[in-house]
Amino acid sequence: MDGDVAVGVKRGSDELNMYGSSPNSMTANGSDSKKQRLDESPPSRVLHIRKLPNEVSETEVIALGLPFGKVTNILMLKGKNQAFLELGTEEAAITMVNYYTAVTPQVRNTPVFIQYSNHKELKTDSALNQRAQAVLQAVSAVQDGSSPSSDPGVLDLAPPPSPVLRIIIDNMFYPVTLDVLQQIFSKFGTVMKIITFTKNNQFQALLQFSDPVNAQQAKLSLDGQNIYNSCCTLRIDFSKLVNLNVKYNNDKSRDYTRPDLPTGDGEATNKDHSLLGAISPLSAAAAAAAAAGRVALSGSGVSGVLLASNLNEEMVTPQSLFTLFGVYGDVQRVKILYNKKDSALIQLSDGNQAQLAMSHLNGQKVFGKVMRVTLSKHQTVALPREGLDDQLLTKDFSGSPLHRFKKPGSKNFQNIFPPSATLHLSNIRDGVGEDDLRLLFSNSGGTVKAFKFFQDRKMALIQMSSVEEAIQALMDLHNYDMGGNHHLKVSFSKSTI
Repeated sequence: MDGDVAVGVKRGSDELNMYGSSPNSMTANGSDSKKQRLDESPPSRVLHIRKLPNEVSETEVIALGLPFGKVTNILMLKGKNQAFLELGTEEAAITMVNYYTAVTPQVRNTPVFIQYSNHKELKTDSALNQRAQAVLQAVSAVQDGSSPSSDPGVLDLAPPPSPVLRIIIDNMFYPVTLDVLQQIFSKFGTVMKIITFTKNNQFQALLQFSDPVNAQQAKLSLDGQNIYNSCCTLRIDFSKLVNLNVKYNNDKSRDYTRPDLPTGDGEATNKDHSLLGAISPLSAAAAAAAAAGRVALSGSGVSGVLLASNLNEEMVTPQSLFTLFGVYGDVQRVKILYNKKDSALIQLSDGNQAQLAMSHLNGQKVFGKVMRVTLSKHQTVALPREGLDDQLLTKDFSGSPLHRFKKPGSKNFQNIFPPSATLHLSNIRDGVGEDDLRLLFSNSGGTVKAFKFFQDRKMALIQMSSVEEAIQALMDLHNYDMGGNHHLKVSFSKSTI
């Protein structure tokens, strides 16, 4: 319920006082006392949904209920940003309410509120509610696997053309893996095969169900939904292909009907091994969310502040932590603790970035010591009062030009990898050669094992003798000034030389 205020702020004050002006017993009221009373309504298969965003469609409201069972009726109160949704059984409604008590339901990135209605069934005037009924009929037809008898023009629901969906992911701020897709889509039927690829700088996938009806149901429910909070939006179409040909089982493609396929990298199939590097740290949470029938995975419930401990207090600085944690998110503030200088608080832009950084950096060796990274109970890192931080232990990076992820859709989102001995270098100045770069990187206290320029010589891979040395080099040399306004960019690579 903590999204309460944000909704009002986002939509303007007209929505905040909307409930106060209507004493109608059917509508919920924003005040706590009345909300309390309404929350205690006995279970009913009719659910009351409040605080829907403007312009929301019937399909989007129905999609909230679809994973839990058959939706039998809907009534939209457009002017009031509310709706009533009737499910086929009371059990389905109870499952839905219980689930959404734990996970905030979202429509178009806006938290909405769901509770039992005082009504036991919906009686709707079919003339007024014609569009909703047509949508409902189309949805039911998909659920039943038949084709709708009424005019299918509302949802354009001809019989499903193919069991294969083409999925494009917009705003891919966090890695989406094949496993995440399998978890989400298998809610709608048996997923047989998935192939992922990048086309026009966009992550895409082809996903094959055992039955075209399942593909249609998934498309209807998931098209336009976000996998993670406010990003990774699914765009779904039917593919012209009706069958996928998968050669390898690895992190790019999978045929679930043929576990014996090779991984394609010369190893025998060892599914867990080949996936270790590929599974997104959020896929466990995505799996839980998908298993419970909800797509959006909100990082907003998680604090964006991390606690790093067991640091080398002789060596560590706010700047070095900013650079290292900045590989996985935009670091806003860093505070090394005054009474415990082997520990620091690091504040990132949001909970998703914090989880990403924690999963990649916990247990890594930094300045000779194994760093521990956990989620902090703090919501923000406080800045010291002026003149009190004489040891320069706290630094505010909120205006830093070095944030890697502030540009939506930046290529950096697709290049987030765990710490590795091989580093990817970019923005190399013209005329700088291999010897210069080998010297620069060996001066940071490590041994350069291998080096390779890309064709344009603006990018290169450099391999250090250990992950620890690579971490050290990245902290020292990311944003190194090569002269002529060329600042070297350093990140971890998934490749080896």
